[in-house]
Amino acid sequence: MSTEPETTEDTEPGTPGTGQEPGAVGGGAGAGQASGAEGAGQEPEAGAADADAGETSETEGPEAGAGQVSEGSEAGAGQKSEAEAPDAGADPGQVSDAEGAEAGAGQVSEAEAELRAQQAERERIEQRKAEKKAPIESGTKLSGKAADLLAAVRAVESGEKPVATVFEESRPAPRRSAPEPERRPQPVAPQPVAASAAPAPEAVQAVRQVLAEGGAPEVLAPQVAAALGEGADEQLRADPWQLLRTPGVRPEQADGFARSLLGAECGPDDERRGRAVTGWLLEQAALAGHTALEMPALLAALAQRGVPEPESAVQDAIAEGEALVFQDALEEEAGAPARTAAEGDEEAEERPVRVLVGLERYAMAEESLADGLARLVNSVPKQDGSAEDWERAAAAAQGSTAELIRAVAGQGLVLHTGGEASLAEPAALLNAARSLGLRAWAAAHGPIGRSRFAALVRRSGQTADVPERDGGAPAGPGDSPVATVSGLLAGAEGPGRDADGALDLDLLVVLDAPQLDVETAALLTESMPDGARLVLAGDPAVLWSVGPGRVFADLLAARICPQVASRRPDPGPLGELVSGIGIGELNQVEAPGKEVVIVPVRDAGEAVHRTVQLVADSVPRAIGVPAEETQVITPGHGGAVGTRALNAALKERLNPGPGRFGGFDPGDRIVHSPAPGRALPGRVVTADAEGLHLSCEGETVVVPKERVEQSVRHGWALTAHQAVGSRWPAVVVVLPGDAAQALSRPWVYTAFGRADRHLSVVHGVEQALPRAVAEVPAKPRTTRLPVLLAPQISGT
Repeated sequence: MSTEPETTEDTEPGTPGTGQEPGAVGGGAGAGQASGAEGAGQEPEAGAADADAGETSETEGPEAGAGQVSEGSEAGAGQKSEAEAPDAGADPGQVSDAEGAEAGAGQVSEAEAELRAQQAERERIEQRKAEKKAPIESGTKLSGKAADLLAAVRAVESGEKPVATVFEESRPAPRRSAPEPERRPQPVAPQPVAASAAPAPEAVQAVRQVLAEGGAPEVLAPQVAAALGEGADEQLRADPWQLLRTPGVRPEQADGFARSLLGAECGPDDERRGRAVTGWLLEQAALAGHTALEMPALLAALAQRGVPEPESAVQDAIAEGEALVFQDALEEEAGAPARTAAEGDEEAEERPVRVLVGLERYAMAEESLADGLARLVNSVPKQDGSAEDWERAAAAAQGSTAELIRAVAGQGLVLHTGGEASLAEPAALLNAARSLGLRAWAAAHGPIGRSRFAALVRRSGQTADVPERDGGAPAGPGDSPVATVSGLLAGAEGPGRDADGALDLDLLVVLDAPQLDVETAALLTESMPDGARLVLAGDPAVLWSVGPGRVFADLLAARICPQVASRRPDPGPLGELVSGIGIGELNQVEAPGKEVVIVPVRDAGEAVHRTVQLVADSVPRAIGVPAEETQVITPGHGGAVGTRALNAALKERLNPGPGRFGGFDPGDRIVHSPAPGRALPGRVVTADAEGLHLSCEGETVVVPKERVEQSVRHGWALTAHQAVGSRWPAVVVVLPGDAAQALSRPWVYTAFGRADRHLSVVHGVEQALPRAVAEVPAKPRTTRLPVLLAPQISGT
């Protein structure tokens, strides 16, 4: 690995100059050397932002979503999304209205009804987002709490909202008994909700009047009306803390609104406040990746927010149906003496349990996911191809590829783990299955991953020569059996659905499986037809999903189905470096071809300068990778070295222009967030009255003018969560000095692993990088999936 010395140009007094050419990509030092060489410093705002994965979303704007990431979210603040707005928790895929249209009008199957319900809910969410108006110039003269409230809401819409960090750290499970809560019926999809139209003008006006009375910015009326629905003004008058349902509003801001509206009647012990803050805290937990919270953690958070009687607040929220309570039995401690039969009878009701509280949305999704996974594990796959045919296909393969084919032959659910090189094994499986006549498909997390895997499938087999399956469509020349997860669920890509609403396939390989949140995973499993096979493949060391849950990690720990670990190592110095990080070691690697270069910096200004220099000059000249094929990755969106600052500097150097359409010009690299948790890299083609025309991996996308600010960002620089699932010929990872607290082993592993040929590390965190790699694992998430799976799996 090379260490590129600092340049003497533009350095501050006292900066050690080396006399080397400013743009040079130098030498031969090891990756873990130099000034802690790869430390990743994140900006304060980034700290909230990069937490994306295991935390919140890193994605920008709508991509972030609730668990999702606001711009600052990716910074490892235990947040969720990489996205810039708290959209992250939302499911990326939507179900088409046309699903099951062929099933007769009077014969709506349970699967079809469930899919329609999911589709209706997604449409309602998207419609509400689309109804938001473009940035409003008014409100600039506001001051005090009104101005703070307006700024908070706009911060969410722009992706700058940080995720609450109160749930970052795990808490020990309490050993206490609790009454058995009333069990909800088996999880079902949300009840169909008609897509709501934009709030009526009179409804918005009524809300505006209430906001004015409470001293809140009147320009928030459309958002509040959309969030609260019918009778929003009456709801606010009856319960001013309902303002917390508006994204971006915090408890202290809702308190100020309530005091202005209620006067002397307002107090911290108001039960309405307790209920509202309880719901808000559970939403913040979802942003941090949790599907539920342990009762002690929730009670402590309520006490921190000034709720005088936390237990009563939680009970009120449960009684009103705003939250659900669960009790999960704790496993006996290893080495504990076995109970006698008499003791067991007497203490049966006092078995230690873990009491959890969660939002219905995620609780039902997790239970639905458990049901779907259990169905796949307990079912017998269709006899597609004889045992001899499967064995012949396995014998033609080698090593762990053969193991994967044999496991899929007889099982409905299989897990496959490995790095980038291991993708050759699912590709071989896909071709083998199609050669046996199966309707086999793969789904990647994003369009770049889809394109890369499709090319791998073409190289590893003759997909076009696969024979037509009876009753199915042939794989014609040029056809690729690879889709994106969101496109597959929406029906825009893939095989479509059968008359019962299930995916019309026999085998589905889901790549980038760690990126599946509980809602997306539930939709996928419930969409699998009976007798079909599901393979979840991915690298368990990368960042977790933007949305709530840790599905892949929970399944690996549960050991309810075959697990095949690839034995294919990632090649070269980059493969050696990243593999070491995966086991907690930041090794020095020999990089004779300048595959890895360290660029030490002292401050934020120098970090931005050197990053632009690398992308525009050094990497193209010394490595041969053009600027358009080089991706910058940084821990967060905000701050002096976040994506916004870096994108502004890179645009000025690589594609300067007036930015006449929402700050964009033709040729700008962008990232489009069409839905929570999704980031689609692309370029601006043109702009007209219809909207901003983008090209995303060869697909034309038109973003309406009113949606540009919320869903499109410049994309020369991304967060690690936005980059996961994609790879580029060259990557520049920027680790500013203030990002030290945001670094973790999964973040470093993910960021460094996005490079195919060359990795430059703009390093300013000294020893924080090796310390993060060795000592900082993924932040734990509270989930219920393992507990839900255990009683449903045969033989467990």
